[in-house]
Amino acid sequence: MSKGLFITIEGTDGSGKSTQIPFIKGFLEKKGYKVLLTREPGGTQIGEKIRDLLLDKQNKEMCDMTEALLYAASRAQHVKEFIVPALKQGKVVLCDRFVDSSIVYQGKGRELGLETVKSINDFATCGLEPDLTILLDIDPEKGLERVKENSDVDRLEQEKLAFHKKVYEGYKDLSNLYPNRIKVISADQSIQEISSDIEDKLEILLKEV
Repeated sequence: MSKGLFITIEGTDGSGKSTQIPFIKGFLEKKGYKVLLTREPGGTQIGEKIRDLLLDKQNKEMCDMTEALLYAASRAQHVKEFIVPALKQGKVVLCDRFVDSSIVYQGKGRELGLETVKSINDFATCGLEPDLTILLDIDPEKGLERVKENSDVDRLEQEKLAFHKKVYEGYKDLSNLYPNRIKVISADQSIQEISSDIEDKLEILLKEV
């Protein structure tokens, strides 16, 4: 593989991303790939500090545009400092959330507009797009039930159901717009079944590189 692969995992809160990511990493490593895990917001020292600001439940006064710009700022640092250098080294970057999250959470959920948020992030990332996005699909109510089992919910996770429903609709819109990149996997099945479905999508991608 002359260049790296950029794979992102997306989904509403409680979709099971953190459960599946280690399985994906293991699957790729068995294929002989060097895999780097990262997350958004975060992934760098600067990005992690921005993450703390964004997810802190005390920051109730944060306006929607500030939120969107902070996500983009963290992402700009992440792309320049971590993602692009790793890809140039031929590594696989496996990232928990990327631009799609901003488009649906701030563009749709906060109603800033999908195109507005996409434009901000195109500037922040210099147009970098994943080679494959796995979208874990689950009804937002079921997802939030899972989140509630964790007492340490963050600022966005504690938003009302109506917000999360809009985010879910945003993901549906994106998957319809970019069907070649975004592969939808039902998250309303067993962990093993989800992993198997993801591996099928990864096999297709790896045959193309």
